[in-house]
Amino acid sequence: MTCNRNTTLFHLFSLTLSHFFILLSFATADEQPSAERQKSDPAILTIDRIYDGTEFTGKSFSGTWLSDKASYTTLESTASGSQQIVGHDAETDSPVVLVSADDLTPAQASSPLKVEGYTFSPDQSLVLIYTNSKRVWRNNTRGDYWVLDRAAGQLKQLGGDIPPSSMMFAKFSPSSKQVAYVHDNDVYVEDLLNNTIQKVTKRASDAIINGTTDWVYEEELGLRDAFMWSPDGKRIAYWQLDTSAVPQFPLVNHTDSLYPEVTWFGYPKVGQHNAECRVGMVEIETGETRLIDLPGDASEHYIPRMEFLPQDADLSEQPRILIQQLNRLQNTNRLFLADFRSSTVSEVMVERDAAWIDVHDELNWLDNASAFTWMSERDGWRHLYVVSLDDGATKQITRGNFDVIELLNFNESEGVVYFIASPDEASQRYLYRVGLDGKNLQRVTPEGVAATHSYKVSPDAKWAIHQVSRFDEPPAWDLVTLPDHKSVRSLESNEALRKTISSLARTPTEFFRVTLPPDEAVDRQDSEPVELEAWCMLPPNFDKNKKYPLLIYVYGEPAGTTVVNRWSSKSYLWHQLMAQRGYVVMSFDNRGTKSPRGRAWRKSIYRKIGIIPPADQAAAAQAVLKDRTYLDPARVGIWGWSGGGSSRLHALFKHPEPYS
Repeated sequence: MTCNRNTTLFHLFSLTLSHFFILLSFATADEQPSAERQKSDPAILTIDRIYDGTEFTGKSFSGTWLSDKASYTTLESTASGSQQIVGHDAETDSPVVLVSADDLTPAQASSPLKVEGYTFSPDQSLVLIYTNSKRVWRNNTRGDYWVLDRAAGQLKQLGGDIPPSSMMFAKFSPSSKQVAYVHDNDVYVEDLLNNTIQKVTKRASDAIINGTTDWVYEEELGLRDAFMWSPDGKRIAYWQLDTSAVPQFPLVNHTDSLYPEVTWFGYPKVGQHNAECRVGMVEIETGETRLIDLPGDASEHYIPRMEFLPQDADLSEQPRILIQQLNRLQNTNRLFLADFRSSTVSEVMVERDAAWIDVHDELNWLDNASAFTWMSERDGWRHLYVVSLDDGATKQITRGNFDVIELLNFNESEGVVYFIASPDEASQRYLYRVGLDGKNLQRVTPEGVAATHSYKVSPDAKWAIHQVSRFDEPPAWDLVTLPDHKSVRSLESNEALRKTISSLARTPTEFFRVTLPPDEAVDRQDSEPVELEAWCMLPPNFDKNKKYPLLIYVYGEPAGTTVVNRWSSKSYLWHQLMAQRGYVVMSFDNRGTKSPRGRAWRKSIYRKIGIIPPADQAAAAQAVLKDRTYLDPARVGIWGWSGGGSSRLHALFKHPEPYS
């Protein structure tokens, strides 16, 4: 008898959680709803209700702004269950079907394609459709691509005789006449006018990867799509990885066949040889390829990002590329300007940090490509700078004791920048704007709406698709004007799910801070107390005179946070289920989590990842046990997933005192 992969993963997950439930067996709650009530009362949650079925599946809204007008597109379902792409004018909300279900139905097919992604060509005459995908490592990055000619109503599959579900990262050329994509670790260009396919990179061996990346780049640097068109559409720049010296690791698949299958892949462990990375540029017309070698040992550096400089499409000279080179310790990021015509590189600037540097994605060009935007923590907070391409001189745009969490829109013509920040409340997210001269900083999100506010800002920065999400409420979307943040219309209210959630037996979640006395906060460089962001769920019908077991949910590592005022769907429901069973549920963001509280906060755990987080978690547990008399110190549990699982083990083995 064989079992599928999901079943095996479920058993592994159950085995991991068994340690957690063994711990909780010593912390049994006194208030367990009866079996009959669990089945019959819609206010009471069960595991089956949460994870089996669609009762708690909410709706979402995913609009995509078109590049040259105040309109956006959505992928919508028809009455028959098919899909269509609809355009919406921001001013009038006049919906227009841009791509119908019939348009998405191939010749001789009985049903339309299932759209998993779509892109309009630069001239908007064509639509690139992504479908029939397969998962590669973490994401579904291999699939089939089709092009729809909107005027002719013709739908054509790309790739010729390339096997199904094996094309990656297709994208239109700036002229809208070609599509480039990756197959079998090489880059191809397909001409849409004459239907020819050109293989523009040619691997010398199976160890060479062109146009995509290996596991290290995907997992640690967030880079999988590794090629781009030049602004004039005459060339393609791409990452090339040589994995020939990378040690091989066996991945044994016990689940998909009767006997185990072994796949070998390059997986460098600490101190072992990394893939060597170079940047190549190929001329589409001639096939001529040039590779750029950056200074230093290629196996001891990464190339996490690169960007073409903007240019006029008629310029005959080869375009230049700004390349980021990160050392293996990830504490030095050098920016090089590469000129492929002369095969030379010049250093523009260097960013250094005593701990580590995060990958930089917020690069925008200004002043006719003579300068670019840059994020840095050099003054102790994550702020926006402008860097001169000529000499690397920097000018700081945002200032103050707050972090720029995300840059949303850089509008040079209007002279403003829109970004996400939360200067006073690390658990919230708000929209701000500031002039390019650093003046007139203002909060755009209205006061009094504590939540996580997310925005998709239109290219002209006059409109935004606004999402508001709270810990106890599913998200809702509306269309707002900028900068006045006037709500024009609701896009999705999630009303049905809101009613279902509001009918549950629950209490409002409390957001608060836990103060750790200096003598309980390890590795302090001063005498100031440490304050941790936290939340608390109480059981329904809470009685402060009773004693309740405490369950702590932990992540505790640099990749994320748990204390954010944002809807977390099934995670929220599972914790509410525990509250309904009589547990008080809490979570603390220790030092080192990805919280907008400054560089010192986030990087305090450099080389101390198993030291500070479990100490902070234990001190926070002891603080709330002391402060909240309704908590039973004899019944305390802790659980976490991924990095939270590691934090849980550190907590139990290094600081077992609060847990019982």
